[in-house]
Amino acid sequence: MLKKLPAVCAGLLLTLSVFAATVELNQQHPDSYTVRKGDTLWSIAARFLKNPWQWPEVWQANPQIANPHLIYPGDVINLAYVGGRPVLSNAGPGGSGGVGPHVRAEPLEEAVKPLPLSAIEDFLKKPRLVGEDEFKTAPHVVAIEDHHLNGTVGQLLYVRGLDGQPGQQFVLVRPLGRYYEITSKDGGPARVYRQSMDRRDGRPDMLWHHGPDHFTLHGDVHFLGYEVLQYGTVRVTKPGNPASVVVVTADIEIVPGDYVLPVDNLHYDYQYVPHPPKQVPADMRVIAFSGYDALNAVGRLQVVALSNGATDGVENGQVYSIFTPGDVVQDRTDYPELGTEAFFHPKDAEVQLPEEYVGHVMIFRTFDRVSYGLVMDGIRPVHLDDRLYEPDHR
Repeated sequence: MLKKLPAVCAGLLLTLSVFAATVELNQQHPDSYTVRKGDTLWSIAARFLKNPWQWPEVWQANPQIANPHLIYPGDVINLAYVGGRPVLSNAGPGGSGGVGPHVRAEPLEEAVKPLPLSAIEDFLKKPRLVGEDEFKTAPHVVAIEDHHLNGTVGQLLYVRGLDGQPGQQFVLVRPLGRYYEITSKDGGPARVYRQSMDRRDGRPDMLWHHGPDHFTLHGDVHFLGYEVLQYGTVRVTKPGNPASVVVVTADIEIVPGDYVLPVDNLHYDYQYVPHPPKQVPADMRVIAFSGYDALNAVGRLQVVALSNGATDGVENGQVYSIFTPGDVVQDRTDYPELGTEAFFHPKDAEVQLPEEYVGHVMIFRTFDRVSYGLVMDGIRPVHLDDRLYEPDHR
């Protein structure tokens, strides 16, 4: 049954989004929904839409609000139809028509987030990618006060190669893995890989010489950078080489060989909106799980590292579908085991099964050649080397 916009909202709606013919409503969609604390933009969109990433296509934007997607607990989201197509609009607190020109009293941090920050906060701030030159020359911890094997908050560390002044703060980091790209000799697309780093003593064992070998039988190798875990902060107490620093914060114990880097002052925008990519990079794949968790597979609300980044057009808020490659099985009906057909034509007995849908992933942080995404939904676990496509790929 068609519904009409309430008069109070109709007078305030200023512009209309471009609708896609493929937008489908959730079969159990409500006519309106009052936003609650703990909701996310994705979960609200999923109440109304079969495909939550189509939110921008049905959202009634207001040009007088800097970010019309900002929604707060207590706001009422209304579903209406314009020209036979669905429109979602924010009627404001209690449905009072809050989309008109006004100033929100609520602080920005109270606004509904696009996805659950508890699942991604560590990956917004803690992991970072460091180039080879920066990493090779990075200052490192050589000792802990009183010859302790491990350090913690309040203790002094001695850092070699640190150029800092008293009171200046730096961050403690530990290498997790390294990313590299292989350009295939057969003309296929370049592929990005992640190699985990085993903890060893001494810098030489932690590095390839100039990254991985630049030439292999499979193709040319290009080193992209090291993934490091930012886990604490230190403050310089005495310059020198080594310099003395005191541990201000630390999530894990410090050990000699950990590195010290400048503070990353990058600002993170928590208010990006789920949307499909304009184009999916060729051979985009899952290359790692959860940054520093050693797992064989992950599921909903867990983090994956992906083989493409900002230079490939990947940006925050983009949604992709994940597919797992099909297995190769043997046709034992036409090619019985130990039969002559199977013996003389073994390749003909092989059957490649089709890819299977896994779920959706939403991008929340990008580097130049690598990105992090959160698995938003799914029907089976995500595995390494799973492929990414446009969100409605089937």
